[in-house]
Amino acid sequence: MTTELAPGHGEPGPGHGREPVPGAPSPRRSPGRIAYRLAVPPASGVLRPRTLGVCAVLAAAVCAVFLAGVSAGEASLPLAEVLRAVAGAGDPETRLIVHELRLPRAVAGLLVGIAFGVSGALLQTMTLNPLASPDMMGITQGAGTAVVAGLVLGWDFGPGTQFLGLLGALTAALAVYVLAWRRGTTGYRIVLVGVGVAWICTSATDYLMAHGRQFEAQAALGWLVGNLNARTWQQIGPLALALAVLLPAALLLGRQLRTLQLGDDLARGLGVRVQAVRIAVLVCSVGLVAFGTATAGPVAFVALAAPQIAQRLAGTPLPPPVASGLTGALVVLVSDLAARKLIPGTELPAGIVTGVLGAPVLLWLLVRANRTGSGG
Repeated sequence: MTTELAPGHGEPGPGHGREPVPGAPSPRRSPGRIAYRLAVPPASGVLRPRTLGVCAVLAAAVCAVFLAGVSAGEASLPLAEVLRAVAGAGDPETRLIVHELRLPRAVAGLLVGIAFGVSGALLQTMTLNPLASPDMMGITQGAGTAVVAGLVLGWDFGPGTQFLGLLGALTAALAVYVLAWRRGTTGYRIVLVGVGVAWICTSATDYLMAHGRQFEAQAALGWLVGNLNARTWQQIGPLALALAVLLPAALLLGRQLRTLQLGDDLARGLGVRVQAVRIAVLVCSVGLVAFGTATAGPVAFVALAAPQIAQRLAGTPLPPPVASGLTGALVVLVSDLAARKLIPGTELPAGIVTGVLGAPVLLWLLVRANRTGSGG
């Protein structure tokens, strides 16, 4: 691995040390960056120290909230006992509570937040639109419609739910892509068509809820608001496997996505298969959303807000996927912990808290887009 310092990091830029010209704009120095190149596997890129620092702080915050979530419950457990139980030591009753009840819930929140955060970062980067997210483009609604259909038809939670979520999300994404196709696709058309597909899926879900039996409708309603309560290791397994496959693929697509920002014609001239990259991004995003939604329901606004928060923390021109995933995990874990503590004796679904937190972010993005006169 070889590294080199990019301009503005340890090297004086052009004009450094000269007297400023009266009336001329002051020179702007680019932030410090470290370029790297690997021989095996063949890869290269740029590391931003600020982004690495933000990821480290976010990871520490996620660990702290994760442990706090495992400690919290009807009977609070000291952190020392939680750590012993996680390590397989301590009181057998405490180990049972931690391993079978609280740890699956916390792990589910962690993985679901990562899946939604990375998925939102991919879509917002591809479309160059901060309002582009799975829950604004019909992908989450497609997964929700399929899962609700399975519940109304009598399917129980388990592997069938994961398959239905994937099938529904893929169907919605395919509909968006086909309807947005007109001698190719653009991010603007994908977002507009996605809003229409989202409303179609929402209407289908409402129809299924209205015609389902009372018990099935109540079960579907509890899942639709986004809930981490009573998660099991069986439900977490498919999501963990999906993340192990899709996260590396999403990171590998990052360079091609950055090239797409130069425009389709120039990207083609540089050898990028534009439509193939867009399809690959959609598949990765759909897979992450589908398995995350099947595990915890459509947790609102995480995929929309997390990439925007991460982008502003890292100071990057586009949402960084790793920081977006960590931000998503932090948002979900904090929301779930708050949902258990806001009303004593009552556990609210985590999706209600994320909706309260995410709605102001959506309004701010809309106001900002209106002021700049653009969709992004």
